[in-house]
Amino acid sequence: MVGAVLAGDGLERIAEIASRHARVPVAVIVPRLGTRVEAWQRYERYVASRLAGARPERPAEIAAEVPIVSGGQELGAVLLLAQGGAPDAGEYLHVAAVAALTEVAVAEARDETEQSLRGSFLEELRTRDDIDPHDVVRRARRLGCDLAGGAVALVAEPRERAPGRLVAVIGAERPDALAQVVGERVYALIPATAEEARAVATRLGRQATVGISSRYSSPGELRRALEEAELVLEVSVAGQAPGDEIGDTTYRLLFRVLASHPEEVRSFYEDTVAPVVRYDAQYSSDLLGTLSSYLESNCNMNATAQAIYAHRHTVSYRLDRVRELTGLDPLTSEDRERLGLGLKAYRIIAPTLPR
Repeated sequence: MVGAVLAGDGLERIAEIASRHARVPVAVIVPRLGTRVEAWQRYERYVASRLAGARPERPAEIAAEVPIVSGGQELGAVLLLAQGGAPDAGEYLHVAAVAALTEVAVAEARDETEQSLRGSFLEELRTRDDIDPHDVVRRARRLGCDLAGGAVALVAEPRERAPGRLVAVIGAERPDALAQVVGERVYALIPATAEEARAVATRLGRQATVGISSRYSSPGELRRALEEAELVLEVSVAGQAPGDEIGDTTYRLLFRVLASHPEEVRSFYEDTVAPVVRYDAQYSSDLLGTLSSYLESNCNMNATAQAIYAHRHTVSYRLDRVRELTGLDPLTSEDRERLGLGLKAYRIIAPTLPR
């Protein structure tokens, strides 16, 4: 039986050999490995429920069972599925349990190797800009992910859940995705549309803070995709932009520019709202907050005053100070657009600015 495992035949072959010697049907159930035998699914539910601490009713056809135990932890069971059989049937159940442990060890070693390869691959994509796109596609396919048509990048920072749980969620939602824990975060490449990737991000959002990139159609751009997703995550963690705004078109364009030409976004920030940010920091004022409320209130003075709990004249005074500091007038449409874009640029680079 152990030889069958080492040959790659799996639990089904162990059960077949045990059944032949026991002269009655045998099922080998290890819930963490799953089962490809449809008739075993009810037995898998039974064993999994028992391992979880419940007391399920044992199917009537199970005449005997031998636990599969490793290090004091029960991992599954070998089930004898009929009465009678060979006099020494019980011995073959125990041998099957030992063989099943070998299959568990082989599967875990295989998973560890694959996880290591995934982590190494994603780490290289994050840090190297000289990986050949054809090599990216080839290596990803070996890991079960087709990146030939590009992908959306996702980076998640777990709250209370272990990062490995997030990888499992991504795998359940998108089996074609490439996901791995790198440091304290989870990185993923999802070969899907932006809408489909956002659905995964929404699912993860219940247990993590998530940043996703735009969709990049070329495998050669996936490093930029990962960088964009990291930037979105950092802005979300810092709380610099409202969650419902961070995915709008303007923010997406800025994130893409920042991922490839960070100096341009910083230059635009310096040319627009940077003097206001520095003034607020020096004098503990809130000119930037007033400007933001003014733009969000559709440039209505009264609505802005109500939003910031200040007099209308206070709003007018603060907007005058913004004009003096920046040379841009919030009351004119062209300057207002530049200030609004500068405000968004500030929100996405704020986590990187010196304190």
